[in-house]
Amino acid sequence: MNLSVGIVGLPNVGKSTLFNALLQKQVAAVANYPFCTIEPNKGVVGVPDERLSVLAKIVGTARLVPAAVEFIDIAGLVKGAAQGEGLGNKFLANIREVSVIVHVVRFFVDDSVSHVERKIDPATDVEIVNSELILADLETLEKQKPPKGKVEKEALIFWEAVQILNKAMNQGQLAKDVPLNEKQKAAIKRLSLLTAKPVLYVANADEDQLKNAQKVVQDFPYQPVIFLSAKMEADLAGLAPADQKAYLKEYQLTEPGLNRLIKVAYETLGLISFLTAGPMEARAWTIKKGSTARQAAGVIHTDFAKGFIKAEVIAYQDFVYYGGWEKAKALGKVRAEGADYQVQDGEVVEFKFN
Repeated sequence: MNLSVGIVGLPNVGKSTLFNALLQKQVAAVANYPFCTIEPNKGVVGVPDERLSVLAKIVGTARLVPAAVEFIDIAGLVKGAAQGEGLGNKFLANIREVSVIVHVVRFFVDDSVSHVERKIDPATDVEIVNSELILADLETLEKQKPPKGKVEKEALIFWEAVQILNKAMNQGQLAKDVPLNEKQKAAIKRLSLLTAKPVLYVANADEDQLKNAQKVVQDFPYQPVIFLSAKMEADLAGLAPADQKAYLKEYQLTEPGLNRLIKVAYETLGLISFLTAGPMEARAWTIKKGSTARQAAGVIHTDFAKGFIKAEVIAYQDFVYYGGWEKAKALGKVRAEGADYQVQDGEVVEFKFN
Protein backbone atom coordinates (compact mmCIF):
# COMPACT_ATOMS: atom_id res chain seq x y z
CA MET A 1 0.00 0.00 0.00
CA ASN A 2 1.52 3.30 -1.07
CA LEU A 3 1.44 6.27 1.28
CA SER A 4 2.66 9.47 -0.33
CA VAL A 5 3.18 12.66 1.64
CA GLY A 6 3.54 16.02 -0.09
CA ILE A 7 5.60 18.67 1.71
CA VAL A 8 4.10 22.08 0.91
CA GLY A 9 4.31 25.69 2.07
CA LEU A 10 5.37 29.16 1.01
CA PRO A 11 8.91 29.69 -0.32
CA ASN A 12 11.72 29.87 2.27
CA VAL A 13 9.83 28.16 5.10
CA GLY A 14 12.20 25.17 5.33
CA LYS A 15 10.48 22.55 3.12
CA SER A 16 13.63 21.46 1.33
CA THR A 17 15.66 21.49 4.56
CA LEU A 18 13.08 19.16 6.09
CA PHE A 19 13.03 16.95 3.00
CA ASN A 20 16.83 16.73 2.91
CA ALA A 21 16.87 15.86 6.62
CA LEU A 22 14.51 12.96 5.88
CA LEU A 23 16.82 11.71 3.14
CA GLN A 24 19.96 12.18 5.22
CA LYS A 25 18.32 10.32 8.09
CA GLN A 26 17.78 7.31 5.90
CA VAL A 27 21.23 7.39 4.34
CA ALA A 28 22.69 7.45 7.86
CA ALA A 29 20.64 4.41 8.90
CA VAL A 30 20.53 2.48 5.64
CA ALA A 31 21.10 -0.90 7.32
CA ASN A 32 17.85 -0.69 9.25
CA TYR A 33 15.77 1.51 6.96
CA PRO A 34 16.18 0.65 3.28
CA PHE A 35 16.24 3.91 1.38
CA CYS A 36 15.43 4.68 -2.21
CA THR A 37 15.53 7.98 -4.06
CA ILE A 38 13.08 7.83 -6.95
CA GLU A 39 13.66 11.31 -8.35
CA PRO A 40 15.52 14.37 -7.05
CA ASN A 41 12.35 15.51 -5.27
CA LYS A 42 11.11 12.13 -4.00
CA GLY A 43 12.35 9.76 -1.35
CA VAL A 44 11.01 6.63 0.35
CA VAL A 45 11.49 6.67 4.13
CA GLY A 46 10.96 3.83 6.60
CA VAL A 47 8.40 4.23 9.38
CA PRO A 48 10.40 4.03 12.64
CA ASP A 49 9.43 0.77 14.37
CA GLU A 50 11.48 -0.42 17.33
CA ARG A 51 9.71 -3.80 17.22
CA LEU A 52 11.55 -4.92 14.09
CA SER A 53 15.02 -5.03 15.64
CA VAL A 54 13.63 -7.07 18.55
CA LEU A 55 11.98 -9.56 16.19
CA ALA A 56 15.15 -9.79 14.11
CA LYS A 57 17.19 -10.89 17.13
CA ILE A 58 14.64 -13.52 18.08
CA VAL A 59 14.45 -15.13 14.61
CA GLY A 60 18.13 -14.60 13.79
CA THR A 61 17.93 -12.35 10.75
CA ALA A 62 19.95 -9.25 9.88
CA ARG A 63 17.42 -7.90 7.38
CA LEU A 64 14.85 -5.37 8.62
CA VAL A 65 12.20 -3.98 6.29
CA PRO A 66 9.97 -1.27 7.80
CA ALA A 67 6.70 0.04 6.41
CA ALA A 68 7.45 2.86 3.99
CA VAL A 69 6.27 6.40 3.32
CA GLU A 70 7.07 8.31 0.15
CA PHE A 71 7.84 11.99 0.74
CA ILE A 72 7.60 14.48 -2.11
CA ASP A 73 9.21 17.92 -1.90
CA ILE A 74 6.75 20.17 -3.74
CA ALA A 75 7.86 23.58 -5.02
CA GLY A 76 6.92 26.63 -2.94
CA LEU A 77 3.47 28.09 -3.49
CA VAL A 78 2.85 31.83 -3.83
CA LYS A 79 -0.23 34.05 -3.98
CA GLY A 80 -1.94 33.61 -7.34
CA ALA A 81 -0.87 29.98 -7.83
CA ALA A 82 -4.44 29.05 -8.72
CA GLN A 83 -4.16 31.57 -11.59
CA GLY A 84 -0.76 30.23 -12.65
CA GLU A 85 1.58 32.43 -10.59
CA GLY A 86 4.94 30.91 -9.65
CA LEU A 87 4.90 27.25 -10.65
CA GLY A 88 1.12 27.43 -10.38
CA ASN A 89 -0.44 24.48 -12.16
CA LYS A 90 2.56 22.19 -11.65
CA PHE A 91 2.44 22.82 -7.91
CA LEU A 92 -1.27 22.06 -7.77
CA ALA A 93 -0.93 18.93 -9.94
CA ASN A 94 1.78 17.56 -7.65
CA ILE A 95 -0.42 18.02 -4.57
CA ARG A 96 -3.28 16.22 -6.29
CA GLU A 97 -1.20 13.03 -6.40
CA VAL A 98 -0.41 12.74 -2.67
CA SER A 99 -2.32 11.00 0.15
CA VAL A 100 -1.45 13.43 2.94
CA ILE A 101 -0.25 17.04 2.94
CA VAL A 102 2.50 18.13 5.34
CA HIS A 103 2.24 21.90 5.48
CA VAL A 104 5.50 23.46 6.69
CA VAL A 105 4.97 26.80 8.40
CA ARG A 106 7.78 29.18 9.24
CA PHE A 107 8.16 30.09 12.91
CA PHE A 108 11.94 30.59 12.94
CA VAL A 109 13.42 34.08 12.76
CA ASP A 110 16.47 34.54 10.51
CA ASP A 111 17.19 37.88 8.87
CA SER A 112 19.43 36.17 6.30
CA VAL A 113 16.45 34.17 4.95
CA SER A 114 13.84 36.44 3.36
CA HIS A 115 10.14 35.81 3.83
CA VAL A 116 7.98 36.07 0.73
CA GLU A 117 5.40 38.13 2.67
CA ARG A 118 8.15 40.18 4.41
CA LYS A 119 7.03 39.20 7.93
CA ILE A 120 6.83 36.10 10.14
CA ASP A 121 3.12 35.35 10.62
CA PRO A 122 2.46 31.57 10.66
CA ALA A 123 -1.36 31.74 10.72
CA THR A 124 -1.47 34.16 7.78
CA ASP A 125 0.95 31.95 5.82
CA VAL A 126 -1.43 29.00 6.27
CA GLU A 127 -4.35 31.14 5.10
CA ILE A 128 -2.49 32.08 1.90
CA VAL A 129 -1.85 28.43 1.01
CA ASN A 130 -5.38 27.37 1.95
CA SER A 131 -6.89 30.16 -0.15
CA GLU A 132 -4.97 29.04 -3.23
CA LEU A 133 -6.01 25.42 -2.73
CA ILE A 134 -9.65 26.45 -2.23
CA LEU A 135 -9.58 28.54 -5.44
CA ALA A 136 -8.19 25.58 -7.37
CA ASP A 137 -10.90 23.31 -5.95
CA LEU A 138 -13.65 25.80 -6.75
CA GLU A 139 -12.44 25.82 -10.34
CA THR A 140 -12.81 22.04 -10.37
CA LEU A 141 -16.31 22.24 -8.87
CA GLU A 142 -17.42 24.89 -11.35
CA LYS A 143 -16.58 22.55 -14.22
CA GLN A 144 -19.17 20.03 -13.03
CA LYS A 145 -22.51 20.07 -14.85
CA PRO A 146 -25.95 19.39 -13.31
CA PRO A 147 -27.55 16.08 -14.31
CA LYS A 148 -30.23 16.26 -16.99
CA GLY A 149 -33.15 14.02 -17.82
CA LYS A 150 -33.50 10.59 -16.26
CA VAL A 151 -30.32 9.94 -14.28
CA GLU A 152 -29.10 7.37 -11.78
CA LYS A 153 -29.30 8.06 -8.05
CA GLU A 154 -25.48 8.24 -7.80
CA ALA A 155 -25.43 11.20 -10.20
CA LEU A 156 -27.95 13.08 -8.04
CA ILE A 157 -25.91 12.39 -4.90
CA PHE A 158 -22.79 13.65 -6.68
CA TRP A 159 -24.44 16.88 -7.82
CA GLU A 160 -25.90 17.47 -4.36
CA ALA A 161 -22.40 17.12 -2.87
CA VAL A 162 -20.94 19.51 -5.46
CA GLN A 163 -23.52 22.18 -4.56
CA ILE A 164 -22.89 21.80 -0.80
CA LEU A 165 -19.12 22.05 -1.33
CA ASN A 166 -19.42 25.01 -3.67
CA LYS A 167 -21.40 27.03 -1.16
CA ALA A 168 -19.18 26.19 1.83
CA MET A 169 -15.89 26.66 0.01
CA ASN A 170 -16.91 30.04 -1.34
CA GLN A 171 -17.17 30.98 2.34
CA GLY A 172 -13.59 29.84 2.95
CA GLN A 173 -14.10 26.29 4.22
CA LEU A 174 -11.76 23.45 3.23
CA ALA A 175 -13.48 20.49 1.58
CA LYS A 176 -12.39 18.15 4.41
CA ASP A 177 -14.23 20.34 6.92
CA VAL A 178 -17.53 20.46 5.00
CA PRO A 179 -20.12 18.10 6.56
CA LEU A 180 -21.07 15.50 3.95
CA ASN A 181 -22.63 12.09 4.48
CA GLU A 182 -20.76 8.92 3.53
CA LYS A 183 -22.48 8.56 0.15
CA GLN A 184 -21.70 12.15 -0.76
CA LYS A 185 -18.05 11.73 0.27
CA ALA A 186 -17.77 8.61 -1.88
CA ALA A 187 -19.41 10.36 -4.83
CA ILE A 188 -16.98 13.32 -4.95
CA LYS A 189 -13.85 11.25 -4.30
CA ARG A 190 -13.16 11.07 -8.05
CA LEU A 191 -12.65 14.85 -8.14
CA SER A 192 -9.45 14.51 -6.02
CA LEU A 193 -10.10 17.84 -4.36
CA LEU A 194 -6.92 19.33 -2.91
CA THR A 195 -8.54 20.56 0.30
CA ALA A 196 -10.19 17.18 0.94
CA LYS A 197 -6.80 15.69 1.81
CA PRO A 198 -5.69 15.23 5.44
CA VAL A 199 -3.21 17.92 6.55
CA LEU A 200 -0.44 17.86 9.16
CA TYR A 201 1.21 21.12 10.12
CA VAL A 202 4.93 21.34 10.83
CA ALA A 203 5.94 24.37 12.88
CA ASN A 204 9.52 24.93 11.71
CA ALA A 205 11.20 26.62 14.66
CA ASP A 206 14.68 27.73 15.58
CA GLU A 207 16.58 26.06 18.40
CA ASP A 208 15.64 28.73 20.97
CA GLN A 209 11.95 28.32 20.18
CA LEU A 210 12.24 24.56 20.69
CA LYS A 211 12.90 25.11 24.38
CA ASN A 212 9.54 26.93 24.70
CA ALA A 213 7.50 24.87 22.27
CA GLN A 214 4.14 25.10 24.06
CA LYS A 215 4.38 28.85 24.46
CA VAL A 216 5.40 29.41 20.84
CA VAL A 217 2.51 27.45 19.29
CA GLN A 218 -0.24 28.22 21.83
CA ASP A 219 -1.85 30.81 19.56
CA PHE A 220 -1.48 28.74 16.37
CA PRO A 221 -5.04 27.76 15.35
CA TYR A 222 -4.25 24.79 13.12
CA GLN A 223 -4.03 21.16 14.27
CA PRO A 224 -2.45 18.65 14.38
CA VAL A 225 0.88 20.47 14.60
CA ILE A 226 4.33 18.93 14.99
CA PHE A 227 6.89 21.30 16.42
CA LEU A 228 10.47 20.80 15.21
CA SER A 229 13.54 22.50 13.81
CA ALA A 230 14.29 21.32 10.27
CA LYS A 231 17.84 22.62 10.63
CA MET A 232 18.36 20.68 13.86
CA GLU A 233 16.81 17.54 12.34
CA ALA A 234 19.31 17.74 9.48
CA ASP A 235 22.16 17.98 12.00
CA LEU A 236 20.73 15.12 14.08
CA ALA A 237 20.47 12.76 11.13
CA GLY A 238 24.23 12.81 10.69
CA LEU A 239 25.03 11.94 14.33
CA ALA A 240 25.68 8.57 15.94
CA PRO A 241 22.78 7.25 18.11
CA ALA A 242 24.51 8.11 21.40
CA ASP A 243 25.21 11.66 20.24
CA GLN A 244 21.62 12.01 19.04
CA LYS A 245 20.33 11.16 22.52
CA ALA A 246 22.59 13.74 24.13
CA TYR A 247 21.54 16.38 21.60
CA LEU A 248 17.83 15.65 22.12
CA LYS A 249 18.18 15.65 25.91
CA GLU A 250 19.46 19.22 25.73
CA TYR A 251 16.04 20.23 24.35
CA GLN A 252 13.98 17.92 26.62
CA LEU A 253 13.05 15.73 23.62
CA THR A 254 12.79 11.93 23.65
CA GLU A 255 13.00 11.31 19.91
CA PRO A 256 13.72 13.24 16.69
CA GLY A 257 10.89 15.33 15.31
CA LEU A 258 11.20 13.45 12.02
CA ASN A 259 10.22 10.20 13.77
CA ARG A 260 7.10 11.88 15.11
CA LEU A 261 6.29 13.34 11.69
CA ILE A 262 6.65 9.99 9.90
CA LYS A 263 4.56 8.14 12.49
CA VAL A 264 1.77 10.74 12.54
CA ALA A 265 1.67 10.87 8.72
CA TYR A 266 1.31 7.09 8.70
CA GLU A 267 -1.43 7.08 11.35
CA THR A 268 -3.39 9.99 9.84
CA LEU A 269 -4.75 7.75 7.06
CA GLY A 270 -5.82 5.08 9.55
CA LEU A 271 -2.96 2.77 8.61
CA ILE A 272 -1.48 0.09 10.85
CA SER A 273 1.34 -2.43 10.51
CA PHE A 274 1.27 -6.18 10.97
CA LEU A 275 4.60 -7.95 11.29
CA THR A 276 6.21 -11.03 9.81
CA ALA A 277 9.34 -12.63 11.24
CA GLY A 278 11.48 -15.41 9.81
CA PRO A 279 15.07 -16.26 8.90
CA MET A 280 14.85 -14.20 5.69
CA GLU A 281 13.66 -10.93 7.27
CA ALA A 282 11.68 -9.11 9.95
CA ARG A 283 9.16 -6.91 8.16
CA ALA A 284 6.30 -4.48 8.76
CA TRP A 285 3.44 -4.52 6.26
CA THR A 286 1.02 -1.63 5.79
CA ILE A 287 -2.74 -2.21 5.87
CA LYS A 288 -5.82 -0.12 6.57
CA LYS A 289 -7.17 -0.45 10.10
CA GLY A 290 -9.99 -3.01 9.98
CA SER A 291 -8.45 -5.07 7.16
CA THR A 292 -9.22 -8.79 7.17
CA ALA A 293 -6.66 -11.56 7.29
CA ARG A 294 -7.30 -12.34 3.61
CA GLN A 295 -6.73 -8.69 2.67
CA ALA A 296 -3.53 -8.60 4.75
CA ALA A 297 -2.32 -11.77 3.03
CA GLY A 298 -2.91 -10.10 -0.34
CA VAL A 299 -0.57 -7.25 0.62
CA ILE A 300 2.28 -9.77 0.74
CA HIS A 301 1.25 -11.54 -2.47
CA THR A 302 -2.00 -11.93 -4.39
CA ASP A 303 -1.54 -15.73 -4.34
CA PHE A 304 -1.65 -15.64 -0.53
CA ALA A 305 -5.13 -14.09 -0.70
CA LYS A 306 -6.43 -16.37 -3.46
CA GLY A 307 -5.30 -19.58 -1.76
CA PHE A 308 -5.86 -18.41 1.81
CA ILE A 309 -6.26 -21.26 4.33
CA LYS A 310 -5.62 -19.60 7.69
CA ALA A 311 -3.53 -17.00 9.50
CA GLU A 312 -1.43 -18.00 12.48
CA VAL A 313 -1.45 -14.96 14.76
CA ILE A 314 0.27 -13.91 17.97
CA ALA A 315 0.53 -10.55 19.73
CA TYR A 316 3.96 -8.92 19.44
CA GLN A 317 4.45 -8.90 23.23
CA ASP A 318 3.69 -12.63 23.44
CA PHE A 319 6.00 -13.44 20.54
CA VAL A 320 8.82 -11.67 22.39
CA TYR A 321 7.93 -13.21 25.77
CA TYR A 322 7.96 -16.78 24.42
CA GLY A 323 11.05 -16.22 22.28
CA GLY A 324 9.60 -16.89 18.83
CA TRP A 325 7.34 -19.22 16.91
CA GLU A 326 8.55 -22.60 18.16
CA LYS A 327 7.92 -22.20 21.88
CA ALA A 328 4.79 -20.08 21.38
CA LYS A 329 3.22 -22.78 19.18
CA ALA A 330 4.26 -25.56 21.55
CA LEU A 331 2.52 -23.76 24.42
CA GLY A 332 -0.61 -23.08 22.36
CA LYS A 333 -0.12 -19.29 22.32
CA VAL A 334 -0.50 -18.93 18.54
CA ARG A 335 -4.09 -18.54 17.32
CA ALA A 336 -5.46 -19.86 14.04
CA GLU A 337 -7.68 -17.20 12.46
CA GLY A 338 -9.93 -17.33 9.40
CA ALA A 339 -10.16 -15.08 6.34
CA ASP A 340 -12.53 -12.55 7.97
CA TYR A 341 -10.46 -11.97 11.10
CA GLN A 342 -9.49 -8.29 11.49
CA VAL A 343 -5.72 -8.02 11.87
CA GLN A 344 -4.56 -5.76 14.71
CA ASP A 345 -1.60 -3.38 14.77
CA GLY A 346 1.65 -5.08 15.74
CA GLU A 347 0.43 -8.66 15.49
CA VAL A 348 2.98 -11.15 14.18
CA VAL A 349 1.36 -13.21 11.46
CA GLU A 350 2.24 -16.28 9.40
CA PHE A 351 -0.10 -17.16 6.53
CA LYS A 352 -0.95 -20.65 5.34
CA PHE A 353 -2.17 -20.83 1.76
CA ASN A 354 -2.82 -23.36 -0.97
